[in-house]
Amino acid sequence: MRPDLGQRDLRFKPIDNSSPRKLTREQIDHYNEHGYIAPLDLFNEDEIAEQRAYFDVLLEKLMRTNDGRNQYAINCYQARCRGIWDLATHPKVLDYVQDILGPDIVCWATHYFCKLGQDELIVPWHQDGSYWGVTPARTVTVWLAIDDADEDNGAMKFLPGTHTMELLDWQEHEGPAALPQEIISTDKLGEPVYDVLKAGQFSLHADMLVHGSDANTSGRRRCGMTLRYFPPYVRRSCDFALDPIIARGTDPENYWQHNPRPDGDDLSPK
Repeated sequence: MRPDLGQRDLRFKPIDNSSPRKLTREQIDHYNEHGYIAPLDLFNEDEIAEQRAYFDVLLEKLMRTNDGRNQYAINCYQARCRGIWDLATHPKVLDYVQDILGPDIVCWATHYFCKLGQDELIVPWHQDGSYWGVTPARTVTVWLAIDDADEDNGAMKFLPGTHTMELLDWQEHEGPAALPQEIISTDKLGEPVYDVLKAGQFSLHADMLVHGSDANTSGRRRCGMTLRYFPPYVRRSCDFALDPIIARGTDPENYWQHNPRPDGDDLSPK
């Protein structure tokens, strides 16, 4: 089953960077071959504590609305929440992303994936790019651990090398899940690798890499922030709503409308 999102180029383009700023050549080779890099150190204990406290405030504010939204609902608020905008444009983050995308960087989506303790929802095996109406497939995702993430509390897991297979067949998942798509016959795609991260660490993964996560069977929360970036030459392939930020460099053709830094935190329903 394949979504009708127009003609899209979902082929992986290997990264060719002979002079990376933060990543090593070996790490870039690993990204090209396996579709991800992990773990990478980003924030120290004090810095990630500030990020965690900010998310806790947002989550409490969201829950107080009592409007049916849950802990997964802080999705694509980068143009409306000052702290998310600041994280998406953080120089430490962008230095790594630049090694993958080059000097012109658009942050077009963000999402807190917060699994509370004993959360039965899984994230089925999927490819991010199959959900998105953009082309070509050039998004790199930063997955920042707000809390420690391990196998017990539902860390993300990858199927290495699947980013080169373009769009794989999927079906609707049956059972509790945070996302609906489930790729068929993943047992034939190799052994999974868990994205085990300490709070303040992050991973990078390509948009066509097959990944997912298990239920959180522990009593510990597992929150991560995804930051989605692509170069400004990426285009919409359909009527796909975005609230982009020109995070670094420029958009030479002025295709993407830049959202400036918001004054506060607006979590009203989108």
